[in-house]
Amino acid sequence: MPTDTNTDDAPCPIIDSIKQIGSQWRLIVLYDLREDEKRFNELKRSTGASSRTLSRVLDDLQETGFVNRRLEEDAPVATYYSLTDKGVSLCPVFDEIEQWAAEWLETDEQPAEPEAAESAA
Repeated sequence: MPTDTNTDDAPCPIIDSIKQIGSQWRLIVLYDLREDEKRFNELKRSTGASSRTLSRVLDDLQETGFVNRRLEEDAPVATYYSLTDKGVSLCPVFDEIEQWAAEWLETDEQPAEPEAAESAA
């Protein structure tokens, strides 16, 4: 008879990764920052997040090492956010997801499976 296993004890890089970057807002902010550094209000406009949500997400991303925060103290005072090397390393992942989405989500028809295409010939 199978015994219950605690999945928290088993190392899984996918689950560990999702815990750090997996929230909808974290992914949106990371994706939005891949182009260039942005001010808080620019991020707020481009992501559609509320100030409270964006502030929380940016704090989380900074704490986990994905985002840098830079304070410009000249008048007017401004806070800028950019990706760290860890954050930049996710850019190829976003590119892969975009390619997958272009193939599977943007068309009504899904590509034929290889076996189905061969048997139709």
